Amino acid sequence: MVFSSLVFLCIFLPAVVGFYAVCPGRLRNLCLLLASLLFYAWGEPRYIFILLFSTVFDYMNGRLIGWADAHGKRGTLGRFLLVISIAGNLGILGFFKYTDFFLSAVNRFAGSRFALPGIALPIGISFYTFQTMSYTIDVYRGKVRPQKNLISFGMYVCLFPQLIAGPIVRYSEIETEITERRQSMEGCAYGLQRFLLGIGKKVLLANQAGAVWENVLAAAPADASVLLAWLGAAAYMFQIYFDFSGYSDMAIGLGRLFGFHFPENFDYPYVSKSITEFWRRWHMTLGRWFREYVYIPLGGSRRGALRQFRNLFLVWALTGLWHGAGWNFLLWGMYFCFWLILEKQFLLKWLEKWPAAVRHMYATAVILGGWVVFACEGMGQLKTYIKMMAGRGVPFASRYALYLWSAHLLFFLLLAVACTEVPKKAALRALSFLQTRFGAGTAFWAKGGWCALVLLLSLAMLVSGSYNPFLYFRF
Repeated sequence: MVFSSLVFLCIFLPAVVGFYAVCPGRLRNLCLLLASLLFYAWGEPRYIFILLFSTVFDYMNGRLIGWADAHGKRGTLGRFLLVISIAGNLGILGFFKYTDFFLSAVNRFAGSRFALPGIALPIGISFYTFQTMSYTIDVYRGKVRPQKNLISFGMYVCLFPQLIAGPIVRYSEIETEITERRQSMEGCAYGLQRFLLGIGKKVLLANQAGAVWENVLAAAPADASVLLAWLGAAAYMFQIYFDFSGYSDMAIGLGRLFGFHFPENFDYPYVSKSITEFWRRWHMTLGRWFREYVYIPLGGSRRGALRQFRNLFLVWALTGLWHGAGWNFLLWGMYFCFWLILEKQFLLKWLEKWPAAVRHMYATAVILGGWVVFACEGMGQLKTYIKMMAGRGVPFASRYALYLWSAHLLFFLLLAVACTEVPKKAALRALSFLQTRFGAGTAFWAKGGWCALVLLLSLAMLVSGSYNPFLYFRF
């Protein structure tokens, strides 16, 4: 089940919110756990047992590590249990996500003929595996206390607002709210508003940009041109941002409906003026996870430039492979690693001397190139697409490219503005004006009317059966 579906919007969510509202406080975690298991089983009934196993596995590891610490055995037994937890989690993730990739690589380089088992990827496994690993690591470090209630821990792992695509919520970030959380009308109103903002991003913006990208990929060879390739790259760049940030908005909003404060995941990344800044703004919970549990334990930047470059290389190789089992994902990670090292060495100092507009153009060009690497499925498609962008063997323009540009130019300008804080600031100013001029009631109804309009337009698009993928399902 996905958030941008009629089943979720019209049946599942109203039912869960209603049951949760009348449920006694001591049973609310159980209510959310059962609802989350139903949410997950709706799309992947076979793989719910993997989710349950991961939950119980790390619940027991956390309890045992806590017991070892309490009995003065943290350095021996505790470390052994931590290794078991990490190895078990990575083993499950590696088996389901990378078996086919590993065997195909062996076949390619060794000339062998191992049959590929074709293992399907369980939805959300990359996200909930990282969450449970961070829990056991933090218990070992003494940052959090072991959760003794299996239902409460299961609710944390399986919580449906962030189960299948994040944000990656570490246990320490909501430890108190798991047992003691308060709801208010203001919090619920904010949560609903944030959820509807995410629906609008996903259905009204991301899906339409994605349809343009699909049209570019499906274009006949005779229609290929430089303009067509750059249009497709821009469409995908907008699609992945509004798709994933929209999902994060929906997750954060749903969390607030139930009294949770999830961490922010995006901070207007396309306004960045360097790649270093971009990665401080994009998928922030994943970046913090790798920094906290991989980069810093490896030594970070404390042991000289060569060690730092090695650590950056390992982190970005893992970041690329975390997103998918493919050579293009590994290349994508190495691509950004190259630019980050370049900036750390000397490029950032040069950028500081450039005008802001030039720095922004530089960052946008590098980001756009990265998304082309990310989007193309297979190295053959990537090579062909880069040639088209560079004008190798294709004209600068084609009739089809000019048609698509003319048909979507205004929409793309809207997307470019929507990537910035301009809409938010304009909305706040408008609401402030209405409140000052006509009173708080007018501002309230204006905000409510806007949210209702976004919901109605989104429902209309969903009812019409328009293009509605979800990119991060494959990660």
